[in-house]
Amino acid sequence: MKFPITVFQDEDGIHISECPVIPGCISQGKTEEEAIANIGMAIKDCLEVRAEKNLPLTIPIREVEVAV
Repeated sequence: MKFPITVFQDEDGIHISECPVIPGCISQGKTEEEAIANIGMAIKDCLEVRAEKNLPLTIPIREVEVAV
């Protein structure tokens, strides 16, 4: 399965990765590549826990248009 992720570098230089369709599914890495690999493992773990607790595996996300 494919999941959307975000990756950004924080003020300390750590790369933070998150899967916005799975609440609380966040990981990190020293490099962007490591953060992406780590979020893959975190997604698997989060899906297992959500399934065990009979929670929806993912939540819907939406886009909103904002004039800037």
